[in-house]
Amino acid sequence: MKDQGSQHQFWIVVGLLSVIFHVYLIFSGLTPSLISRPLHLLVALPWIFLITYASPTRSIRDGIWFCLAASACIYLVFYESALSDQYGFLEGSTQYAIATVLIVTVLEMARRTVGLPLPIVTALFLLYGFFGHLIPGDFGHGGIPVGSFLGTLIITEGGLWGSLTGVSVSIISIFLIFGAVLNAGEAGRGFMNLAIASSGHLKGGAAKVSVISSALFGSISGSASANVASTGMVTLPTMQRLGYPKRVAGAIEAVASTGGQIMPPLMGAGAFIMVELTGIPYTDIILAASIPALLYFFTVWIGVNRYADLFDLKPVDISDQPNRFELLITVGFFAIPFVVLLWLMFSGYTPQYAAALAAVVAVCLLFSGSDARIDLNRGFERLGQAMIISGRQISMIASIILCASLIIGVLAMTGLGVKITSLILSLSGDSLYLTLVLTAIACLFLGMEVPTTAAYVICVSVAGPALIDQGLDPLIVHLFVFWYALLSTITPPVCGGVFIAAGMVEENWLKVAMSAMAIGIGLYIIPVGMIIHPEIVTLNDFVFALIFTLKIAAGITVCSYGLISRFRFLERLGLVFLGLAILLVR
Repeated sequence: MKDQGSQHQFWIVVGLLSVIFHVYLIFSGLTPSLISRPLHLLVALPWIFLITYASPTRSIRDGIWFCLAASACIYLVFYESALSDQYGFLEGSTQYAIATVLIVTVLEMARRTVGLPLPIVTALFLLYGFFGHLIPGDFGHGGIPVGSFLGTLIITEGGLWGSLTGVSVSIISIFLIFGAVLNAGEAGRGFMNLAIASSGHLKGGAAKVSVISSALFGSISGSASANVASTGMVTLPTMQRLGYPKRVAGAIEAVASTGGQIMPPLMGAGAFIMVELTGIPYTDIILAASIPALLYFFTVWIGVNRYADLFDLKPVDISDQPNRFELLITVGFFAIPFVVLLWLMFSGYTPQYAAALAAVVAVCLLFSGSDARIDLNRGFERLGQAMIISGRQISMIASIILCASLIIGVLAMTGLGVKITSLILSLSGDSLYLTLVLTAIACLFLGMEVPTTAAYVICVSVAGPALIDQGLDPLIVHLFVFWYALLSTITPPVCGGVFIAAGMVEENWLKVAMSAMAIGIGLYIIPVGMIIHPEIVTLNDFVFALIFTLKIAAGITVCSYGLISRFRFLERLGLVFLGLAILLVR
């Protein structure tokens, strides 16, 4: 027990160091990228290589690996000034060894955090960079000297330390800290109480609680799987107890949780990466994403109503609903920090500065609870938990983004992105809708293999220019690709959110997936609605934005009635086509 306590304290300290480093960067002014970004990797390393419950042999091996990778990061920081003068070309065997250690380390970090597919995809891109000059025809490249190729990836901002890693360092990490502090306190309970109080008494109330709580929680978790696992622990047993069919309960939770990644203000890491890739201000992006996100949850709400009619789904029992005092107290634990966050952002402060101050407010609230009593011991215990959650989540996101940064670096150096864009345009015959279909298919397949954030970055890098060349607004293109990168969370054969929900309700995952696709039909058609009715994103004309929002909502409602009903097949098919016509015809 004493040893476990010492380990817990150790990880609190490691998490605290990570938090202090990322908060310091916000208030310290400009720090060179070749210092801040390698240090970002350095503070992520312990969570990957030092947490191990395997054999002593593996622990020793991981310890040596950690020391090598940490030494490589420290070398880059120490010699930052000299390396900047090398203009992206490695000199000497030491630098080649460091480049090899860092690249292999990043691939291994991604493997340990999100599985094999992402590092395999990244390795294939790296092999193309090394050997692509041997490929005949248009898809080969002219050849890049090894020293220049590795140097660009390692000692410049053209690879590991590129703009995506910069977003992870300066913005995403502080929002992860903010979310971790909220999760360590009573915010999650506040989400659930608000959801129960606002919709628990309605038809299909337990399912609607899932919708609202998942939208609120997902806005800070940014992970469909984490959302299912957390809110599902409460909503799924409640739905089952009230007689909801298992496939319906699992589908509702999976679809609602998926929406958390498209729900402003955070949208997982997507909003911040869009800022970097498009140059559009953060506040403009979350405003543009708001109407499509609300339409998505409207879709889920309508789907819940349809299943409530079919199966006579019951509301939450009055005895399970929070009293007004508890509701008022617990809602404040997430409402106050969120109000501070949004007020500061819309007052002109940077997102990271706003998040840092909102996190300070959230830390203060850790020392109180639903009993409205100050408890220092409880507060420090929660603060320690927040440090551990912060460090772990920062390391996971860093692993994904660093791996994706290698891909972006190869695309930039070899011109492969331009070649793929040209291929998409030639295959589509300059047809916008065929280009959209090809992009959607690419997003679906890539999303099956890699996390949503990485799938979005890769797809928008190779297919985004083709859509922009068709005359589409860049922000709409990015939102379109980001939404379709989420398809694989509920779409077979690989649907992570569905797998988790199906396991929690002990139902066949394919049955859950079929219901999830029916409830989540908006995920498939709202992005196309953005293309046909760009006013709902650009918000240039409020009247037209409102009209087209209502039009899309009407089309979604008709589609839902066709997909979720006991009508005959042809009648259901006719309703689906009618709904699509309402939604898609301008």
